[in-house]
Amino acid sequence: MPISMYHASVPVYTRQLGGLAGCLRKAQAHYAERRYDESALLGYRLYPDMFHFTRQVQASTDHARNGAARLAGLEPPKYEDDEKSLAELIGRVEKTITFLNTITPEQVDGSEEKTITLKIRDRELSFKGLSFLLNQSMPNFYFHVTTAYNIMRHNGVEIGKRDFLGAS
Repeated sequence: MPISMYHASVPVYTRQLGGLAGCLRKAQAHYAERRYDESALLGYRLYPDMFHFTRQVQASTDHARNGAARLAGLEPPKYEDDEKSLAELIGRVEKTITFLNTITPEQVDGSEEKTITLKIRDRELSFKGLSFLLNQSMPNFYFHVTTAYNIMRHNGVEIGKRDFLGAS
């Protein structure tokens, strides 16, 4: 039986975001227990030309929310990028999961050949739905989730692969 576009996208995004939310909660507890300043983590980058931690989490939610919405033929909800605490980042992830849970299989299935057009700065890129999901949306989503995880891990948050993967 072939996998559906819905099952290849929305449940994958929600599970991984659940893992990210769990990691963020562990980071919040870690910083609170040690009385560390959260802003040190929020602004941390693995390398000077990379996004800081907060932007990695924001980008993760953006790729999940925008990717699923585009496949479903919906206008993605807009989020302000104004989170200034781990609690606010957790809220953003949870808000994204809530949105994803409103998308049904009927909205996404059959979108393999649907044209998806992205406006990136001063240019437009067009993809077919399956190519968009597999070559644009998912790789970018995983890149930012993984980078956020790596920043937390590098900064001493006790998380592991099970945390990253989220609940089964």
